[in-house]
Amino acid sequence: MARYTGPRHKSCRRARQSICQSRKCPVDRRPYPPGEHGRRRVRESDYLIRLREKQKLRAMYGVLERQFRGYYERAARGEGVTGESLLRFLELRLDNVVWRSGMTATRAQARQLVNHGHFRVNGRKVDIPSYQVRQGDVVTLREKSNDLIIVQHAIDTLSRNVPEWLTVDHSERRVEVFSLPTRAQIDTAINEQLIVELYSK
Repeated sequence: MARYTGPRHKSCRRARQSICQSRKCPVDRRPYPPGEHGRRRVRESDYLIRLREKQKLRAMYGVLERQFRGYYERAARGEGVTGESLLRFLELRLDNVVWRSGMTATRAQARQLVNHGHFRVNGRKVDIPSYQVRQGDVVTLREKSNDLIIVQHAIDTLSRNVPEWLTVDHSERRVEVFSLPTRAQIDTAINEQLIVELYSK
């Protein structure tokens, strides 16, 4: 399982917004890029703006470049608006669905629980975080994992709004993909058109 293992907060400071979902993210105290020359004024070219948007989206979902390009190529080949299709592919990842349901505090936590085999899709064990769920799929927590402290803590303490395309029953530890997400239902603060323009060149 390939994943980014470098400094978590560097990506946040480079993007100038918190994308690590940590309460201790330093981006509020140091709202400038990391490094020795972080406070210098940088002339932001069109390429830099588009690249930063792509890197921001990659960091949010924990996807490396090769896999991200694969998502883009699938979105470009399919029907509909490429940018919206790209976001839909990312939203339908199993680890993201678990996080959206409110059973974990962060996407990284959801990724780890999925990777350790705690979740079932339609009653079948799936331990691949990038697994693409479909409309009508039911994601449940394994019976032996129902009492996991981190899951109960996330349910009790977090006040995250569950998106309209999911139906969640926290008492049963059950999530159903009610419909495919539309762009209006995806609250990710990203300008996906910039990413499409970057890859189109």
